[in-house]
Amino acid sequence: MEINSELAEKIKQENDEFKKLFEEHSTLKQKVEELNKMKFLTAEQEVEKKQHQKQKLKAKDRLEEILHQYQSQLH
Repeated sequence: MEINSELAEKIKQENDEFKKLFEEHSTLKQKVEELNKMKFLTAEQEVEKKQHQKQKLKAKDRLEEILHQYQSQLH
């Protein structure tokens, strides 16, 4: 997800939902990357990874919706 960092910082200050989702997305991304580094995953770890990926995608979609709303207001 490519977000203008200045715009993201502005939105994080103004929108608590965006700030929470941004942090959640970053945390989930880190967890998925950590699981991807492992050579072998247990069945439980595979399920955990898939859950994190789904949650991360859901957060990303909502972040993009909020970002789009802000960009629409700027134009």
